[in-house]
Amino acid sequence: KMSSEEMEMKHRGPDQRNGSVTANGGTPGVETVQLKKRVGLFSGVALIVGTMIGSGIFVSPKGVLREVGGVGPSLLVWTGCGLISTMGAVVYAELGTMIKESGGEYAYLFRAFGPIPAFLYQWTQVILLLPASLAAIALSFGIYAGQPFFGSCKVPDLVVKSLAAVCLVLVTALNCISVKLAARIQVFFTAIKVLALGVIIGVGIYSLALGNTPWLTPDKAFQTRHTITISDVGLAFYQGLWAYDGWNNLNFVTEEIEKPARNLPLAIMISIPLVTLLYVLTNVAYFSVMTPSEVLSSGAVAVTVGNRYLGVMSWLIPVSVVCSTFGACNGQCFATSRLCYTAARKGHMVEILSMIHVKLLTPSPALIFNAFIALIMIIPNDFDAIINYFSFAAWMFYGSTFLAHIVMRFTQKDAERQFRSPVIFSALLVLASLYLIVAPIISEPDLWYLYAAIFIVAGLLFYFPFVHFGYNLPFMKNITICLQLLMNVSPPTEDPDVE
Repeated sequence: KMSSEEMEMKHRGPDQRNGSVTANGGTPGVETVQLKKRVGLFSGVALIVGTMIGSGIFVSPKGVLREVGGVGPSLLVWTGCGLISTMGAVVYAELGTMIKESGGEYAYLFRAFGPIPAFLYQWTQVILLLPASLAAIALSFGIYAGQPFFGSCKVPDLVVKSLAAVCLVLVTALNCISVKLAARIQVFFTAIKVLALGVIIGVGIYSLALGNTPWLTPDKAFQTRHTITISDVGLAFYQGLWAYDGWNNLNFVTEEIEKPARNLPLAIMISIPLVTLLYVLTNVAYFSVMTPSEVLSSGAVAVTVGNRYLGVMSWLIPVSVVCSTFGACNGQCFATSRLCYTAARKGHMVEILSMIHVKLLTPSPALIFNAFIALIMIIPNDFDAIINYFSFAAWMFYGSTFLAHIVMRFTQKDAERQFRSPVIFSALLVLASLYLIVAPIISEPDLWYLYAAIFIVAGLLFYFPFVHFGYNLPFMKNITICLQLLMNVSPPTEDPDVE
């Protein structure tokens, strides 16, 4: 049986073995071209919190309420989403300290099940899911950035898309310039978004002190607008978990974390409970200020709250939300580019995406590639469709990763584990993943789910010829060299230290 390292070498594409120009040829005494360990505990917390708190908490509250039809069930869903995210993050803390490679689920699926599941994961994530997530955050940025200029009117789609495109281009440029700069920007915008939620929660506390509690009392809180079905619960969790998305982002940059055995679990334990508390209190604040009907009809829930209670300072909320979505976009861009980079390094993407800028030491080709696909995805501007499609396919792979955790407890008993999570967490999360996948399909069959399955399986059409059999298009060598020279990038001069 081959080791994971032998398996990786077997499945490296020909592009990863030849055809590229090395920066220094491995000359002794010359600084190596590779990503550096520049993410500490504070930066790790900022990456998780800053990516989780983005557009979801400002856009998805009405999505959750619409599906379950009542305040009480809505708050239970938000709490349940926090519990699922916390258990998932604890499992990922063990996986991240056991397999010290960037790429998150990609590295874990590769180690547990081999190259095919890992390839299908990165194929779906890099080409569809992660750019869709980035596009959705950017669209939220466009909505809130444009709202002050149009008052109570709807922001035109062209304006939203233009602002979203500006956001994507800017964060990509910042991440290409400097890892340290991107990390500092993340810390700054994380502080702003936590402050923004603190202001909303403060407004809620003030409203509750005035006695505005009718929709939070048991008799009204659990009055629902319709009978709740299994599909409704599943779709509500889709909307809520969208707001919690990002709890696993630190695992994408494991190789760049200082002291990962300590900082990865600690950052997770600080971040997820903090975000859960902020989210639940923010929703309580919304329902203390607005009726369920008003929440459903509002185009910008947080802005409506600010307009009612902050008077001349109401502009603080839309500005804070713009900063929040921009910070989330920056964090998402920073983390997800590492998946593309790691997959390309193992031969599962074209070689140019595995390269690093020789002076700036950033994975600029992967960053630009992710931004290009996200720019295409902002064209439809269908936010709910993006969320539902993203959640359906994403939880297929989350469930597979939790299953991988269980499998590796038996197949790799002797592997070093500096942090252990309860296996029962993984078992419960596999069941939750199955529910989130199957329930909506059974209750309300939709072609979206069929399209998702077809897209995932279609990855095999690329895997077998280009990865398994190693076919190399004759013109790829010249294209790779031209792009290298144009972008001033080089393959890593030595394997990253993942020990």
